[in-house]
Amino acid sequence: MSTVVTSEHARGRGYGRHLVTAARDTMIAQHLDLGVFTCDRPLRAFYESAGWTVLPGAVLVGGTRQAPFPSNQPGFDKITMSDFFSAAGREARTAFQHSRIELYPGEIDKLW
Repeated sequence: MSTVVTSEHARGRGYGRHLVTAARDTMIAQHLDLGVFTCDRPLRAFYESAGWTVLPGAVLVGGTRQAPFPSNQPGFDKITMSDFFSAAGREARTAFQHSRIELYPGEIDKLW
């Protein structure tokens, strides 16, 4: 998930929460182990209301291996949100806490 936005005249009707909840439900239905993303710190309560939780101390690293872009860099006030859907995911949860999670999808989509 990235940049969930609702037009100004439609805000406050639950559309954003519905979308974020549907994304989480889809991940569960697809039998994924986990979902993880960053958000602006003030949005924590919004995502928690949709079933996501803070992953303590975790840093997502986007960009490329040559030019990493960590979510905890100065001026980039993000927190990492997550949910662990499967038994295997829940078993691995502590390994993700207080860790750097490198996400290098390639040169085209550099994640930030």
